[in-house]
Amino acid sequence: MNAPESGPRARSAPELKAQIEAERLGRPFLVYRSADDEQLLLVIAEGVDSLWIGRSDSADLNLGWDEEISGLHAQLELVGLECTLVDDGLSRNGSFVNGERVSGRRRLRDGDTMRFGRTGVIYRAPGSSGSETVLSGDALTAAGVSPAQKRVLVALCRPFKDGSTFATPATNGQIGEELHLSVDAVKTHLRALFEKFGVEELPQNQKRVALVERALQSGLVNEREL
Repeated sequence: MNAPESGPRARSAPELKAQIEAERLGRPFLVYRSADDEQLLLVIAEGVDSLWIGRSDSADLNLGWDEEISGLHAQLELVGLECTLVDDGLSRNGSFVNGERVSGRRRLRDGDTMRFGRTGVIYRAPGSSGSETVLSGDALTAAGVSPAQKRVLVALCRPFKDGSTFATPATNGQIGEELHLSVDAVKTHLRALFEKFGVEELPQNQKRVALVERALQSGLVNEREL
């Protein structure tokens, strides 16, 4: 079976909740998708100093479905919460970080996207400095998000704090009730946010989950606010 073409970004409420729960552990973790397009998470346990990535059964991150990946393709080296991707030329097709080919070593930062063959892997380091940045009012303005829109975002994301596996974004009515806004006002704010976060072209039933996902992954909304 061919490797999935799509990247590892969460697409559903359960997948997003799984990522949020992994963040709470405070350990680095990897997010990727299986050959069946299922989200997979690999939390890097304390004390682990290296991980091999490849198609081999001995690889710690086994991507055996991707025929463009070598048996032992690349390695992650860890010191505390710092992680470095190492590709010393063992792989035929190379390794990439944020679209740039790695030659030798590349230090990873929270949110970096790696690619091995056709498979994308996101590196998350929730315990690293700056990974849960609380944005100031000036920063929000620079990002084009008004204080009122920020309040709508937080209310939209709130069910994901302690929600069940099948948590879903808050409805327009729930947001309006919490913020004392009309449903029409909530819709107006959400339309602007869909555009600012680049999800306005998604099907209607996917926009809200995608907006929650991007707000949380970008740090614009963090757990302390939920």
